[in-house]
Amino acid sequence: MLFQKRKEELKAKAGKLAAGGFVALDRRFPAAFSGRQLLRKAFPDHWSFLLGEIALYSFVVLLLTGVYLTLFFDPSMSEGVYHGAYAPLRGLRMTQAYSSTIDITFDVRGGLLIRQVHHWAALLFVAAIGVHMLRIFFTGAFRRPREVNWIVGVTLFLLGLLEGFCGYSLPDDLLSGTGLRTADTIIGSIPLVGTYLSFFTFRGSFPGHALIPRLYVVHVLLVPGALVALISVHLFLVVYLKHTQWNLPGRTNRNVVGQPMFPQFTAKSSGFFFMVAGVLGALGALAQINPIWLYGPYRADQVVTDAQPDWYVGFLEGALRLMPPLETNVVGHTIMWNVLLPAVVLPGVLFLLLFLYPFFEEWISDERSEHHLCDRPRDRPTRTGFGVAAVVCYGVLLMAGGNDVIAYSFRISVNGLTWLFRVAVIVAPVLAFVITKRICLALQARDRQLLVEGRETGNIHQEIYGKFIESNRPLSARERYRILLRDIPKPLHKAGGVSRVRRFKAMASQWYYRDRVEMPTTAEQRDQINARTAPPALETKD
Repeated sequence: MLFQKRKEELKAKAGKLAAGGFVALDRRFPAAFSGRQLLRKAFPDHWSFLLGEIALYSFVVLLLTGVYLTLFFDPSMSEGVYHGAYAPLRGLRMTQAYSSTIDITFDVRGGLLIRQVHHWAALLFVAAIGVHMLRIFFTGAFRRPREVNWIVGVTLFLLGLLEGFCGYSLPDDLLSGTGLRTADTIIGSIPLVGTYLSFFTFRGSFPGHALIPRLYVVHVLLVPGALVALISVHLFLVVYLKHTQWNLPGRTNRNVVGQPMFPQFTAKSSGFFFMVAGVLGALGALAQINPIWLYGPYRADQVVTDAQPDWYVGFLEGALRLMPPLETNVVGHTIMWNVLLPAVVLPGVLFLLLFLYPFFEEWISDERSEHHLCDRPRDRPTRTGFGVAAVVCYGVLLMAGGNDVIAYSFRISVNGLTWLFRVAVIVAPVLAFVITKRICLALQARDRQLLVEGRETGNIHQEIYGKFIESNRPLSARERYRILLRDIPKPLHKAGGVSRVRRFKAMASQWYYRDRVEMPTTAEQRDQINARTAPPALETKD
């Protein structure tokens, strides 16, 4: 009885302290209002929205496994003789970076598992960001007011590539050293300043003795800090700007229909985190990746055979292999076009286009309103064609990065295969664009046919005069809503007496938006569509 009374008193005091602390916090910060708004935020439920969560949760796994590996990794490039547990390497001279990685693999309990989970998580992190960006691109979720969040996402993808390359290079094995040699060549190809940048990066001639410690600082401190900051900004903007949603009944451009953050979304998201972590743990335990003990320590006079980078930089390797050997001597300076164009200009142009595309589409359509409904890719055939063409181009370059392995495996000429990829990298994206655009228009035509004729039932009946007729059933309200509720800009009209820029803009808009299949709608349906796609009432026009 006495203990029960004492327990109730302690519970009452704890509750009083918690209430007092919350009141003190709420007086200085809108905790009650912000907490209530956040916990009741609606999250639309669709599988494609999980792609961003996969990237987030794989990043969490990366941080946790990276902290564990940091406790045992030594980034020093001082050399010594190996006398560890792995017998085939005993007696070889190697750097402390490579030796400590071997020790993590064979001497630290769970070291190999954590290393492989870390590597798989890195691959999944970059892949999830890439696929998430494709979802954002194809559905138009980058449009106003989310242009800044798109820029943040592209920057995250770029930093993910940098982080992956730094981590890939830290073990100082023969494979990663080959990649660093390629990086040194790329840096040196930059006109005028390339040799100075290379000297500064390696603190002397390649390979130097300072790069691994510098990459270690970048890998464990600078880039992770930037990633955490940008991910926080990204999540804040998602909450502040509202979530995009698919055009289903009840969903308009001025509301968000979904499950509240607590408890539904929190419970589902927590379970999904453990699923992602479990899959990465299974991969780390069952699927071998980056067996550095087979490559041996890096030596500048050796190159490992079948050297392939991780997939996210494989397109650069492919571009380097496809570029003809072109060089130009200008006033005693050699410009290596065969390295500069594929490894410096190509990625620079690629990321510049990614950063600017939302503003290009806004400029070409003359739209200044907010958009919170996702586009169906078929309704934007030109944009979808561009996206598929870019994916095909990337796929060709990725395969070209392994042209030697492909040629050896299929017993074909590596020179012939290289020329095949050179043609494909130009022709295949164009064909992909044309075919994708035609498929999108065909799908729009199919939607129109469904609206007019209905969906086939498979039931056939015979009229009194002997004619056989297949009966169709009209589409459901949900299907009609999804097809009819689309927000496609009208092409800009060409007008005389305007500036050349305006005429060019009108011509580009006509080419970009002219191909479409109009859906049969009544005047009442058009009014309803305009009402549901209207921007939020509080939006201010430019």
